Amino acid sequence: MSESGEIAQELTIGELSARSGVPASALRFYERQGLITSRRTDGRQRRFHRSTLRRVAFIRASQSVGMPLSVIGGVLGFLPEGEPATREFWMNASVCWSREINARIEKMERMRDRFTDCIGCGCLSFEQCALVNPADTLAEHGPGPRRLLEP
Repeated sequence: MSESGEIAQELTIGELSARSGVPASALRFYERQGLITSRRTDGRQRRFHRSTLRRVAFIRASQSVGMPLSVIGGVLGFLPEGEPATREFWMNASVCWSREINARIEKMERMRDRFTDCIGCGCLSFEQCALVNPADTLAEHGPGPRRLLEP
């Protein structure tokens, strides 16, 4: 708050860090990634619109459930900078999250169902690899655990 008791519409990076609980280094990273924006004063100091607090809270909440920054950024793309979240924003966010969550569930189910037999990594270390993946034939499909990566 200002000395007159009004709520400041802009925050320094230190104030944003203190209010959000997010280190200034993370805020600078979010800015470089385009998740939040600031304006610069004549002295090149960052000033964040107060609504950035909600964006940062959304980013942190999303990260806490495992959402990658690319998905978070896509969702934040629906929200104009400096604008509060609307019902339409949350509906769009829900659609994006649902796709990501469903893809993660499918990947985890593949892992659960295939991990004990063979993940197709080409290691040839299990006796049964000679039965499930003779001569490392899955190598033709690319590196890594092919049976987990592909549906």
